[in-house]
Amino acid sequence: MASKSEVLGSRTARLSDLVVTIAALPRWSILLLAAVAVRAITFGNPVVHIDEEFYLVTAQQMLHGAVPFVDVWDRKPVGLFLIYLLPAAFGVPAGIWIYQMMALAAVVGTALLIWRLADKAGWSRGGLPAALLYLFMLNFADGQGGQAPVFYNLLTAWAVLLIVPHPDDASDDRRRIHRATAAMLIIGLAMQVKYSVVFEAIFLGLWLMWNEARLGTSAAHVMRRGALWAAAVWLPTLATWAVFILLGHGDPWFYANFGSILARQSDPPLVLIRNFLEVALMLAPLLIVSGLSRHVPVGARGEHPVRALLFGWLIAAVIGLLVFGTWFNHYALPVLLPASLCCAGYLGGTETGRKWVAPLLLLVAAIGGEARLVSVKWHRGNAAQLQALADGIGRGPGCMYLYSGNPILYGYTGRCTVSPWVFPSHLSRERENGALGVDQLQEIDRIFTERPEIVVMRPVYFGERMASHRLAVKRMEELGYRLRGRWPLGDLNISVYALPAARAPAPPRLASSKPS
Repeated sequence: MASKSEVLGSRTARLSDLVVTIAALPRWSILLLAAVAVRAITFGNPVVHIDEEFYLVTAQQMLHGAVPFVDVWDRKPVGLFLIYLLPAAFGVPAGIWIYQMMALAAVVGTALLIWRLADKAGWSRGGLPAALLYLFMLNFADGQGGQAPVFYNLLTAWAVLLIVPHPDDASDDRRRIHRATAAMLIIGLAMQVKYSVVFEAIFLGLWLMWNEARLGTSAAHVMRRGALWAAAVWLPTLATWAVFILLGHGDPWFYANFGSILARQSDPPLVLIRNFLEVALMLAPLLIVSGLSRHVPVGARGEHPVRALLFGWLIAAVIGLLVFGTWFNHYALPVLLPASLCCAGYLGGTETGRKWVAPLLLLVAAIGGEARLVSVKWHRGNAAQLQALADGIGRGPGCMYLYSGNPILYGYTGRCTVSPWVFPSHLSRERENGALGVDQLQEIDRIFTERPEIVVMRPVYFGERMASHRLAVKRMEELGYRLRGRWPLGDLNISVYALPAARAPAPPRLASSKPS
């Protein structure tokens, strides 16, 4: 019989062989396998998050001629809805799978860039743990689906990679200047996915100008190049505005994209405190380990400025999170990118990091993230429940008013909308009052003058404007709506009300008409 030492040696050898085999695989294949493993539970689920339901429905409306910010209103830039056009073209449920596969590709691509940036900073041994940490931590921040940062983080990481400094950089190197211009243009494109990238854009622009001065560039040239990079970052936004001006919708575009953001009210203090603590708890381990990475010795001469760039990026992302406020958990997604990357130094550059911290952190992130996805699915529902609810609503010719609930029901029932404010909480949430370009109560009252055939309503939620709720209930009673039934969706029961057949519903709202 083999001794204990021989058995232990055999197991250690097999483990070493496994590590060597994995290390020999292409980087993308390792990250793809890991991403599929931690995201598979969400594949095909149409109710992963209400935001991405709305993005898909808006893209479907656009394919039928709707103009964003006019026929379908929201604050998100048009680039986000353009991303969803491809999956929207395939309808549901195929479009659900397509956008989730697009999101999968985006997070794998972002993880690859994390690994590459770690190489540039002299953190090669921590590149894989950092990339895996990003993939695993996404599940804590509602990044398991197609939230906006899932897509624009890829662009941000690409832009940073383009401007990574090299030891032989020279002030008059035209290729370096062109790369910086391309990077700022890419950040500009990311801003047309979500404007919160503006904080990273400001930091990268200032860093580029500082780097020019460091290379001995004259003050006049620094200012000229800074102006060029500022123009590059705002070019996609200005071009989009110009298009909407030509379409005759410049004012609605400007208000939706900028004015309404400033007009939106804050959530109650207790909600803000709870949200902030949740985000802080999520990010704390990564920020602590990132701080420890600052003490990892620099190897090659050119590594120090690269690390300074990456730590500065992390600080800018944290500042953006703090300034933006509200602190929904998915607002942490842009911070997860540089935070995971900056963990690479300690996780790979110290013995304690390699032997203890990296395995423990990855294990907790993977298991905890999966546990959260199971919980989220229980709370929000699944495809079978949504299909049963859609069948209960039916695909009749009449329009539907989703007072509160899941926007994806428009896609599953094929019913027309009766208002540009398709996202339900816009007209029913207290903090949206006065920030929509329309009075909430007046719009709800107008909606019922069109007599939608179906009204969908979830139970009262925290932050709901009760005046909106009471008005909707009152108008349904006046018009004789009857409860068709209640269907479970996650831990909620969704009520469906139908207008009596004798009362003819209004015709569908035309995409060419303007909101009142």
